[in-house]
Amino acid sequence: MRGSATHSPSIHGHRQLRRAAGPLASAALLLPLLGAAPAQGAPDSSAHRLQQAFASAAAEYHVPQSVLLAVSYLQSRWDWHAGAPSVSGGYGPMHLTDARTAIAATEHLAEGAEDARGDGSRAALHPDVRVPAESALPARLKTLAKAARLTGRPASDLRTDPAANVAGGAALLAAAQKQLGEPLSADPDDWYAAVARFSGADDTATAAAYANDVYDILRTGEERTTDDGQLVALAAQPRLTADTAQLRRAGLGTLPTDGIECPGSVSCEAVWAPYAQFGNNDYGNHDLGDRPVSQPIKYIVIHDTEGTWDGVLNLIQDPTYVSWNYTVRSTDGLIAQHVKAKDVAWHAGNWDINARSIGIEHEGFLANPDAWYTEAMYRSSARLVKYLSRKYDIPLDRQHILGHENVPGPTASTIPGMHTDPGPYWDWRHYFQLLGHPFRRTAGKRSGLVTILPDYTSNQPAYTGCTTKGELCPAHGSGEVRLYSDHDVNAPLIKDIGMKADPTIDVNDLSSRVSTGQQYAVADRWGDWTAIWYLGQKAWFQNPRQAPTAVPAKGLVITPKEGLASVPVYGRAYPEKEAYPEGVPVQSVVPLPYTIPAGQTYVVGDEVPGEYDYSATFTTDSHRVVMGKDLYYEIQYGHRVGFVRAADVTLEGAAH
Repeated sequence: MRGSATHSPSIHGHRQLRRAAGPLASAALLLPLLGAAPAQGAPDSSAHRLQQAFASAAAEYHVPQSVLLAVSYLQSRWDWHAGAPSVSGGYGPMHLTDARTAIAATEHLAEGAEDARGDGSRAALHPDVRVPAESALPARLKTLAKAARLTGRPASDLRTDPAANVAGGAALLAAAQKQLGEPLSADPDDWYAAVARFSGADDTATAAAYANDVYDILRTGEERTTDDGQLVALAAQPRLTADTAQLRRAGLGTLPTDGIECPGSVSCEAVWAPYAQFGNNDYGNHDLGDRPVSQPIKYIVIHDTEGTWDGVLNLIQDPTYVSWNYTVRSTDGLIAQHVKAKDVAWHAGNWDINARSIGIEHEGFLANPDAWYTEAMYRSSARLVKYLSRKYDIPLDRQHILGHENVPGPTASTIPGMHTDPGPYWDWRHYFQLLGHPFRRTAGKRSGLVTILPDYTSNQPAYTGCTTKGELCPAHGSGEVRLYSDHDVNAPLIKDIGMKADPTIDVNDLSSRVSTGQQYAVADRWGDWTAIWYLGQKAWFQNPRQAPTAVPAKGLVITPKEGLASVPVYGRAYPEKEAYPEGVPVQSVVPLPYTIPAGQTYVVGDEVPGEYDYSATFTTDSHRVVMGKDLYYEIQYGHRVGFVRAADVTLEGAAH
């Protein structure tokens, strides 16, 4: 494929196999109703309370425990999250939703100073977004109240007590089974339609995709220690043959799927963004293109969005608004496609990245979307990304699968307003396991590079501002690691001069932190501390031998050419002025307020040709992709990526 990189490091790994919980298999045979219950007579230890809660709820509501466990795993992977709600207002292991107080006042692409298009050829749009009344919320976002009615327990208990939460989920499953006219059978095969309805999906395809995931979990089994130290296991039942015919009698609708670009392993609908002209020769909400023929697609950008599913889909159909390629629904993993991959959506705040990328939004509408994401969403999103990766030859690594927070500001003035989603609670480690490319050690212990890889659950850096500015956020697992100016937690945090403010531990302040999967060159070591080159500085992070937050890596790095005191860093890889034909305005190649001093090294993600997609008019006759001779390297410079001119640096291998 034209423009593919020859120097991009790749991460290879074997898919992590899920294993059956052997000691629990015999218990499952003895207790067919309860499936994977712990052995009879097991002590009521703190490590098994949640497993016993599943057993008790399954017995009380006559739901097979294996089904209850599998549904809960797809909702939350059995985590409690200390009672904090998910990005869609879901609580506890069963993800019971109570979204009425969680709706944000604005959608995140309408917030702040960022221009989602990021080109300057047209004014940024920041439309008003109305908050829906509670009555407008769909049933899938109000399951906690229904569970409270079914169990007779206070709604507050279902939010704060894991056992009550599990009971609420069991009651909902039993109610769905009865509504379908099916018996409360001890056989998991008989619960397919009830599981599908539990998803809250209104259409057969999405409900079936959700149920198929649950039954895949039932067949393969799962076992893990949760975020509060609970050991939970589900024994594999490989011979299950679910009664899928039940779903045809559930009265669900169908989705519009004309022309969608989605894998067959997900449920996907078409909700197309309009390409329309309005106002004084203005237009929206994306640009027509011919990718990958006109230029390669090199990146996938992960976002999360503020707003309910219905509200987001209304916005994407407004030509005066901005756009992205796909949205993933939180509760059941339904995907909607809005912009064809050949066209350029306005989503990342940087026109150069937009022109080379596909943007995927993930539904989330807490006033501050810094909470957890459902397993159903992770799985569906990962399947979509794997499909796009294969189709467009996009490497599955953190140099090409970017968070919106990793996209550089295109110019110095845009840096402070760039967005910070999906935030420190997006589990990149788990996401890449689902992508089949888990992060791992790839070099010896004295390697010159590291891959950031903390344990998500136990790594809980302090953040402020999740709900109230300056107030501490609840303790929560995170994939990010904090950086200091010395090997001391009392040392000042690393400062990002582009932010024009002192660094803080605010949840949206990216100045002094690194994220899972990102790679950096080692600058120094001191005991349990490691220093990396970051934003032109030596930045320290805790990396104890017994609980490492990074692992040795190998790859390619750049350093300023000999004789240069420093080299500039750019926010976009535009061609040299001689490359522009008549009729296409020359775009200035202006560096960001960052440099790489002599002697510092930075990890290379890709070799990028200088390109500019000139699409400044509604009619496409003047559109042109300008190809230059200048080459750039994409590097991991700070929390965000950046670009350096190949002519300014020396490329070399690092690590052994």
